Amino acid sequence: MREIASNLIDWLEDGESIALATVVRAEGPSPRSPGSRLAVTASGRMAGSVSGGCVEGAVFEIAQQVIASRAPQQLHFEVADNTGWDVGLSCGGKIDVFVEPATPAHRLVLESLVTRETVAFATHLSLGTHLVLWPDGRQTGDASLTGALQGVLRHLHSQPRCFCEWHSMDQPDGHLFLEVFAPPPRILIVGAVHIAVPLVQMAKHLGFQTRVIDPRRTFGARERFPDVDELVNAWPQDTLKPEELGPQDYVVVLSHDPKFDVPALSIALRSEAAYIGLIGSRSTQMDRHVALSADGFTAKDIARIHGPIGLDLGGREPAHIALAILAEIVAVQHGRSGGMLSSLS
Repeated sequence: MREIASNLIDWLEDGESIALATVVRAEGPSPRSPGSRLAVTASGRMAGSVSGGCVEGAVFEIAQQVIASRAPQQLHFEVADNTGWDVGLSCGGKIDVFVEPATPAHRLVLESLVTRETVAFATHLSLGTHLVLWPDGRQTGDASLTGALQGVLRHLHSQPRCFCEWHSMDQPDGHLFLEVFAPPPRILIVGAVHIAVPLVQMAKHLGFQTRVIDPRRTFGARERFPDVDELVNAWPQDTLKPEELGPQDYVVVLSHDPKFDVPALSIALRSEAAYIGLIGSRSTQMDRHVALSADGFTAKDIARIHGPIGLDLGGREPAHIALAILAEIVAVQHGRSGGMLSSLS
């Protein structure tokens, strides 16, 4: 949903009738994973994909039928036979695609994506009904689905992450497709130094939102960071708030100046940020630890800081250091140490 959210928002504002095709189950080497979507309008506009091109034409035609009838349809595709006449997947996998008209429930999910709220979205594939759930207990839609989602409700109150699941329900032909949308991972960079420039560029390619914070307008200039999502010319203590940093946030302190470093680290340590990294030598790290200890942080608190920042890749150029930082962030994101795969038994 996230990859086509901007298209959907624009089309809804234009008053378009929309059908959404969603991969709800995939087996074998399918080209797109569950949760992948293709959006189609009555006027013929398209966004997204359910197969990378193999069956999009057939899904487009069904989507037009769904828009006209307002009746959902569930489709099944697998490898085409050797004649090449059947609509099928060239990769040999199998996918189930659920095609439905866009509903007010979809609009609520879109609004949550825009406001960076975590939200769960359940679709009853037989009835075509939905239930939208938020971590604070709000819900709207088909309340009969709530009982099947108790595990998800618990999950929403813990660390959020995006995922899709297929559930079989008690009633005959009762299948439930569940999605949880968490805010996209975000890298917050304190210090608009030279290393921050390639770091922003690389992070964007990996799907991170980026925010650069530096009160020095010469450093924090849009010309230097054309790809950044948010550029803030302010002191970290004036713009960062612990309650606004969560498990999807990765804080990178590159300023190499205690006037920036210590306030930024103090705020990050009081938050639930997934990662806190600090550039600088081991002596610089120790100086910052002493200052943080004086502010009341314990050794356990300070141990959350990754410093010197990054994996040991050996490069000294700004892009090499940025790559090392991003590699460590990705390793932390996936619960890995960042070692060489060839060394694993």
